[in-house]
Amino acid sequence: MQFRPHAYQRYCINRLLTDEAIGLFLDMGLGKTVITLTAINDLKFNRFAISKVLVIAPKKVAEATWSREARKWDHLHLLRVVPVLGPTQRRIRALNTPGDVYVINRENVPWLVDYYRNAWPFDMVVVDEFSSFKNHQAKRFKALCLVRSHIRRFVGLTGTPAPNGLLDLWAQIYLLDQGERLGRRITHYRERYFEPDKRDRDHVFSYAPKPGAEEVIRERIADICVSMRAEDYLELPPVTSVTVPVVLDATAVAAYAKLEREMLLQVDEATIDAGSAAVLTNKLLQLCNGAAYGEDKRVVPIHDCKIEAFMELVEALNGKPALVFYSFQHDLERLQRALAKTGLRVRTLSGPQEQDDWNAGKIDILLAHPASTAYGLNLQEGGNHVIWFGLNWSLELYQQANARLHRQGQRERVIIHHLVVEGGVDEDVMAALEDKRSTQDSLLEALKARIERIREVAVG
Repeated sequence: MQFRPHAYQRYCINRLLTDEAIGLFLDMGLGKTVITLTAINDLKFNRFAISKVLVIAPKKVAEATWSREARKWDHLHLLRVVPVLGPTQRRIRALNTPGDVYVINRENVPWLVDYYRNAWPFDMVVVDEFSSFKNHQAKRFKALCLVRSHIRRFVGLTGTPAPNGLLDLWAQIYLLDQGERLGRRITHYRERYFEPDKRDRDHVFSYAPKPGAEEVIRERIADICVSMRAEDYLELPPVTSVTVPVVLDATAVAAYAKLEREMLLQVDEATIDAGSAAVLTNKLLQLCNGAAYGEDKRVVPIHDCKIEAFMELVEALNGKPALVFYSFQHDLERLQRALAKTGLRVRTLSGPQEQDDWNAGKIDILLAHPASTAYGLNLQEGGNHVIWFGLNWSLELYQQANARLHRQGQRERVIIHHLVVEGGVDEDVMAALEDKRSTQDSLLEALKARIERIREVAVG
C-alpha cells in the first residue's frame, strides 16, 4: 500500500529525523507506528544514521502491530522487524537473527538490559505507550536508565503522557533528556512544581501543582515533545478505523486449527447454504474470541489472547471511555471478569440509565451487544472510542452500532478499534465489512474459500 502522509505526519517524521530525543504525544489513530517506521527507514537506509533499533511495546502490540505495519506499506519493504518474545532461548535466538528493528515487550526490558550490560547494541530506542514508563520506581524504568547513555536516539510514543497528573511526566521526560528540563531527581521536580494536597500528620498522599506550574512545565518540555489531538486535524476523515492484530500463541493456534479443520472438512462447499454457513462461521468467530459453546451450552475456554490484547488496548486509552461491542454471552462474562481487576467503572448496557450515565461521564467501559444499540441510542456525549471485541457479518448492524458515537453532537474524532485474529475468520469479516457486499454473499464466499484452503492443507 502506498503511504501518503498527511501534513502533520510529515511534520512528525521530520522531527524524528532531526531530533535525537523526542516525545510524540499523539492521539490514537493518528498513525504513530507508520510515522516512526518511516523515520527509521530513512535514518537507516538513506542517512546511515542508525544501525539497530529497539522497540519496547505492550506484549500484544509487540507480537503483531509493528511487523504488520512494516509489511503493510510499500516504502517499508526493506525493514526487517524481529519480535523478541517468548521463552528465554527463543528471545536469545531472535536477538541473534539479522534484522533492523527488534520488538520486545516492556516486561522483558530488565532482562534485556542485564543480557547485554555494557555491550548494549541499540543506538535507537522507541518506547510505544510511553506512559507505561511513568513510574520512576518501576524495574523497567530503572533498567532503561542504566543504558540510556548508550542510546543516541530515543523516541517516546503515547496519546496520554500524564493520565494521572503532571507528576507522571518526570520519568518519561527524564528518559528523553536525562534530567535536563525537569531535573535529575523526582524529589527536586516535586519540590519545585508541586505542593502537598491530601495528607495526614505523617504522610503526604497526593500532590497538586503550584499556581502557574503547569504552564512552566509545558513550556520547559515544549521543544522536546510534539502534542497533537485527533480533533485538531480536520484533514482526517470523521471516523478513523484501526485494526488491532491479535496473534494466537502456539497452544491457541493448534486448538483453533484443529477445530476449524474438523468442522470445515465435514462440509461440501458445492452444496453449502446460508444456514449452514452461518452456523459454521458463528463457531469460528467464537474460537477467535477465545471460547466456544460446547454440549449443553457449556462454555469451553480455548485461549485468552484476544482478552489480553483488549486489556492492553484499554490500558493504552489511559482512562478514556470506550464503548465495547461483544458478540456472545461468554464474551461478556470473560470481559467482565478481566475488567473487574482494573478499578474502572464498567457497566453493561441494559436500559436508559446506562445511556444517561455514559453521557454524564460516569462510565469508563460500556459493554454492549451491537443488536441492542442498533437504533435510537445517543451515546455521542460520553466518549469517542469504539472497540469491537467480537465481530459480526452484518454491515447494517456494524454501521448502526458505530453511529451511536459518530453522530451529530460528537465533539471529537471517533476512533473505531477492531481486534482481529491473524489467520482467523475475523480477517474474512473485516474484509467483508470493508467491501460492503451483502452479508449472505460475503459469508458464503469467505467460508467456501476457507474450506478450500483447509482441504488443500489436508491433501498436502
